[in-house]
Amino acid sequence: MRQKRFTAVIAGTGRIGFTLGFDKKREQPASHTMALLGNKRINLIGACDTNEENLAAWKKYARRHGSMALAFNSSDELYENVVRPDIITVAVNEDAHLTECVKAIEQKPRLVILEKPVALNSEEASKIREAAEKNKVAVLVNHERRFALDYNMAKSLMSEIGDIQKVSGWLYSGLRVYGEEFEKDGTYSLLHDGTHLVDIVNFLTGEKLQDPDVTGIYRDEKNIVRNFTANYKGEKIPEIVISMSGRSKYFEFGVEILGTLGKICIGNGFFDFYKREESKLYTGFYSLVPQKIKRPSKTRYFANMIQNAVDYLDGKAELVSTLEIAAEDLRVLEEIKSHF
Repeated sequence: MRQKRFTAVIAGTGRIGFTLGFDKKREQPASHTMALLGNKRINLIGACDTNEENLAAWKKYARRHGSMALAFNSSDELYENVVRPDIITVAVNEDAHLTECVKAIEQKPRLVILEKPVALNSEEASKIREAAEKNKVAVLVNHERRFALDYNMAKSLMSEIGDIQKVSGWLYSGLRVYGEEFEKDGTYSLLHDGTHLVDIVNFLTGEKLQDPDVTGIYRDEKNIVRNFTANYKGEKIPEIVISMSGRSKYFEFGVEILGTLGKICIGNGFFDFYKREESKLYTGFYSLVPQKIKRPSKTRYFANMIQNAVDYLDGKAELVSTLEIAAEDLRVLEEIKSHF
């Protein structure tokens, strides 16, 4: 029996919407366009963007890859010409999330895929949530690591390392962590990248992060926050630490899970698993020894997100990354920010 194909459109053909699909160093698909086109159950039929050059390139690419997709300069034009697609993907800049996501929801598709972070702040997130509830539209937020095979593997291995003593998550880059003047457009790392860090710690631990002890706050000569560490005590995990730097000359994202019988280290470009074995160095002692594990050759982080959307529309699965989860991530970030 032939399965139904779902129609989809994209609002935003910039980096995450389209052009990251050409980054030869990234695991592909790395953009909404390539991930949608790569799923046989989806028919990509349209897109919009205010950048005419991006839009023209997108239209040419989509049509070259079998889609007769239409291209428009605004979401208003898109929705006037494409009536009630099954999926609307919102991949615009953070400062346009509220406007464009609500507009997408009001078209009453079966599903909206919203790029992270959910909004600039919790007030905007609440408005998106209200619109979704009013129009009875589900929203899937693209916190990509929840869909990645390596992070799911790490979560499954946690049962093998005993009681979890500590979880540490870190994100080091050159982008400012926070500055009040950047709240209007969300161009600061605590929001833009920190949402991924908080979300994956949430995913791996299941702990509600609240009442942090925020230390190590470092400000530069312009009073911009460049470093901080937030310390939490969970219900089951006694120590959870989230650290960010905005003055590093490199980019690193990682999580370390320390158990009583082993350790898991995972992040961008690494995945290491250690277990307790009799020490080769000291009589009567045990050491952590690297274990051979079959790591996924591809994480399928973007492809699995789109597949989750298809499975949801088929009634086979719940959404892995919901609007409610994304709003909770935003609350954690705002609580950290309140200490600056």
